[in-house]
Amino acid sequence: MWHLLEPLHALLYYAPEAFDEAAALGFDTAERWPSYFAWRSAPLGAPGPARVASAFYSFSPAMVARYVPEAGEGSGEGSGEGSGEAPAAVLAARLRAVDRTYRAVLGEDTVKSPELAEAAALARRAAEAAGTAGRPLAAANAALPWPEAPHLVLWQAATILREHRGDGHLAALLVAGLDPVEALVSFAAIGAAPEPVFESRGWSAAEWAAARERLTARGILDADGAVTDEGRALRAEVEQRTDELAAAPWAALGPEGTARLAELLGGPWLSAIGSGLLPAENTLGIGKV
Repeated sequence: MWHLLEPLHALLYYAPEAFDEAAALGFDTAERWPSYFAWRSAPLGAPGPARVASAFYSFSPAMVARYVPEAGEGSGEGSGEGSGEAPAAVLAARLRAVDRTYRAVLGEDTVKSPELAEAAALARRAAEAAGTAGRPLAAANAALPWPEAPHLVLWQAATILREHRGDGHLAALLVAGLDPVEALVSFAAIGAAPEPVFESRGWSAAEWAAARERLTARGILDADGAVTDEGRALRAEVEQRTDELAAAPWAALGPEGTARLAELLGGPWLSAIGSGLLPAENTLGIGKV
């Protein structure tokens, strides 16, 4: 279900319609990070870079500080660091961006179809069953009012569910004793994506090398930087624990409802993947892990 829903959520970070909305707010759209951090962190309010780095986990705090203003400073200066808009304005623009993107990518007929409305209702049921204790990003998105249009309900439900899963994944990494950069180094080592893909998270070569040394000392990597059997087992435990922590919404929806939602998501998923907007390789390990 994660693999089906993630592309429907992630279109927001790559679609030209979303960049149009971000530019209208004053964000620099020469690269995707100013709007990415704005869209994803807006449900938290104006938390400042330290809290965003904590919630996002895998991004270098130095990188987060370039794009997220200090708490209480609005949303930045309008260059690479954001606009002057309040979180409420960013949230409103976020929904407009999703509306325009879904109409462009999925098509008007799909957006207005009874099948998509059914999918939205099922996804909302699962999302409303997602517990948010200890899950800051899931809680922040779950606290937002539900939009009326079914395609926007589907996107919001997908967002709550993916942040619920992501928050649980961070808990699994903490239990495994993997700090943010170690999490990426070990993930790259098991083949989730090539190391250059993870450069998007902003860690320096020195920080990456130091994490590799720490993992080698623990026996997770060997002297050549390849993953050991112990390291592969540790990452498998992380993924299993992540799945277990993400299971409650789907247990609540039930096997029939979950299977029906999976069936209904097939067309929109193909449209999202076929749009060419999403990267072929990603830091989430979709299709690899």
